[in-house]
Amino acid sequence: MFIIASDHGGLELKELVKTFLEERQVAVRDLGTGNSESVDYPDFGEKVARAVSRGEAEKGILICGTGIGMSIVANKFPGVRAALINDEFTARMCKEHNNANIIVMGGRVLAPEVARKMVAAWLDTAFEGGRHQRRLDKIAQIEQEVQKGQI
Repeated sequence: MFIIASDHGGLELKELVKTFLEERQVAVRDLGTGNSESVDYPDFGEKVARAVSRGEAEKGILICGTGIGMSIVANKFPGVRAALINDEFTARMCKEHNNANIIVMGGRVLAPEVARKMVAAWLDTAFEGGRHQRRLDKIAQIEQEVQKGQI
């Protein structure tokens, strides 16, 4: 199961991405927002990142105006590897090298067709493992040390 959420700045792109996922037979749950009224992006970033962190969702997609705020929020959660993507190359690399489990996009900076291509690239790319897994293991170790107050 994938989950998706946006603030008001990402609402239009979220709806497009959600439809694209459904067309590809990807099960997706929408955690909001459902209208264009101003909302606080941390509230929606937290919902998706918490669900991915807890294993309640396999992957997530977050969209705000630029993607920056949602990226900051999502990466506060253990086990989350949220990547702000801005083209097909970064979409592929975040999966291939970093095994990103959340992608973040800017609704005010991306054209709809570009966003669709980016999501497809992320979905269709496999994690390479190998030396990249070793690096992710190091990140996980740092994360554990921070949680234990050792850093």
